[in-house]
Amino acid sequence: MNFKGKIALVTGGGRGIGRAIAHSLALYGADVIVADINEQDIGIVKQELDKSEQTVKALHLDVSDQNSVDKAVAQSIEQFGRIDVLINNAGVIGGPNWEKRSKADDSDWNSTYDVNTHGIGRMIESVGPHMKSNDYGRIVNIASVAGRIGSVNSVPYAASKAAAISLTRSYAQLYAPDGITVNCIAPGLVWTKMWERIAVRRTTALTDDRGMSTRESFDAYVAQTTPLGRPQRPTDIANAVAFLASDLASGITGQTLNVDGGLTMD
Repeated sequence: MNFKGKIALVTGGGRGIGRAIAHSLALYGADVIVADINEQDIGIVKQELDKSEQTVKALHLDVSDQNSVDKAVAQSIEQFGRIDVLINNAGVIGGPNWEKRSKADDSDWNSTYDVNTHGIGRMIESVGPHMKSNDYGRIVNIASVAGRIGSVNSVPYAASKAAAISLTRSYAQLYAPDGITVNCIAPGLVWTKMWERIAVRRTTALTDDRGMSTRESFDAYVAQTTPLGRPQRPTDIANAVAFLASDLASGITGQTLNVDGGLTMD
């Protein structure tokens, strides 16, 4: 895979899966815009990527704020002239203190939709016209297997990720005539800050794994559900993203690829 000369913007690029995606795209030759709401995190990732030969920009971005989205895209276009690749990775599991509640409240519904679903829409609506003017673009959205199979413990999150899969199909149809592909990755179980919050909830607010540490809870869930018997690594997701964002996948659009160790098979 060769991204030499390509400009890639990664939302939620400051940690976990987003950080791995930024590293992968830079490794394959892309200049990378690492965008995240946490400026300290993106500063760290920029320092890491500055050791590469690629140009790297750290950019504050809140995908739940249209003004922030438009400003970040404008700054990116101003510096690089275009955006060739958009990775919509920013996501939340729930509202503040979600892990302390046994039942979702309005903040969980509002937060997950605003970031996980509408946040993707905001980014595509802002970047899409620039890609359209260049007759080229690669967009990859990050959903979750929860969007495929549901989740009794995280209903708003699962619903928001199912919506992300659906909007992937809609935007793929919209932008196909312009040479822009829109695809999606549905990660399985990846040990990240988000899953730490899930594990806190499983071991405290719920009864699933009381008495376990958060990592023990996660590992037990992986063992119960994943045929390959191991969690997915951020690099597993990043490698799949790089493929769908590359010209090797130029004939693929509107698809959602499960990267979950066999947790779902379809």
